[in-house]
Amino acid sequence: MRLSARSRLATVAVAVGDALRRHGIRAVLTGGACASLYTAGKYQSRDMDFILVGGTTQPRLDAAMTSVGFARTGDRYVHPRVPFYVEFPRGPLAIGGDYQIRPVTRSSRAGRTLALSATDSCRDRLAAFYHWNDRQSLQVAAWIGARHRVDLAHIRRWSDAEGFGRRFEEFLGEIRRARAGRR
Repeated sequence: MRLSARSRLATVAVAVGDALRRHGIRAVLTGGACASLYTAGKYQSRDMDFILVGGTTQPRLDAAMTSVGFARTGDRYVHPRVPFYVEFPRGPLAIGGDYQIRPVTRSSRAGRTLALSATDSCRDRLAAFYHWNDRQSLQVAAWIGARHRVDLAHIRRWSDAEGFGRRFEEFLGEIRRARAGRR
């Protein structure tokens, strides 16, 4: 797949994930780019975070990224024509204290990649709200919850385990407002 300045984040993310997969590297799309996919671009991210699951070597990672036109610059990979960059934050794959994450496969013409589920992407954004009081992340979590079937019971249990049961109630209110079209 040839990427260009007009390539959308979803296309680039799947192309990168597919290149990693083809090079025997298991990685999961997380963070803001994943949230951008679940909000259909209502939330925009300029970077794509992939968490490596299992080991790989730097030469293998470089080869996978080069196969789709990205080159390593410091701790990120950039593409000469694509406005997004890719990073590989240190793992493990977790959301708060939960390490039992089950990625889903996202497919398109560009290939397929592993990503957080809608429920886990929502929890990922809520973690930023809970731990850093990031109000934008609360809004993005609500957009995801309003657009997709998320497991609210699972999110509630996780929120309670993280010590943020009261803030979960605020999240539910934001979902109601988002569904009513007020946000």
